[in-house]
Amino acid sequence: MSDEPERASQPAKPTRRLDARSLRGLAHPLRMSIFELLSLDGPATATRLAERLGENTGTVSWHLRHLAEHGFIEEETGRGTKRERWWRRADVSNELNTADFRDDPDTRGALSVYLHELLQQHFNRVVKYIGEDWDDTWRSAGTVSDWSDLRMTPEQLGALNAELMAVIARHTPAPDAEPAPDALPVVVQLQSFPRKERGSA
Repeated sequence: MSDEPERASQPAKPTRRLDARSLRGLAHPLRMSIFELLSLDGPATATRLAERLGENTGTVSWHLRHLAEHGFIEEETGRGTKRERWWRRADVSNELNTADFRDDPDTRGALSVYLHELLQQHFNRVVKYIGEDWDDTWRSAGTVSDWSDLRMTPEQLGALNAELMAVIARHTPAPDAEPAPDALPVVVQLQSFPRKERGSA
């Protein structure tokens, strides 16, 4: 699992596997909201982020420093002033393997917070899209779909996910590519998981 939108982006981007320390550094609702905004919308200052999040600038500044200490974001040098620093997402893809923390009771709480907040972010993006006013061209291009009639082994599910990731990677433009005039940012959210078998009773 990755903290995407990142995993499907540039294949050459370095990847780091989250350990217990870095997971605890990210697993906080406000820090995850800050990280999401910097990931989706690019660099910002604590003041701008605070306005968007309805938070105190000092509180946001503290969480920004915390994210930077754990390598999730970095200061954008050459921009801003000593009083108004700009922050951006670090150019690295973060990968989380939940199995790494299965037997670690000290990290279980952080893992639970992280997964809950991540799924809440994904849900909120879809809800926002559904509620916004889009013209027919964009409305018909997007999709909110699910397939629930598949039966697979773990190996088959892993192969399906790898194939879907490869398709997304093929459609991801190079970082220096000039976007088409009518292009907009697009979010692809992939959720695939087994469900417990239920009896017919």
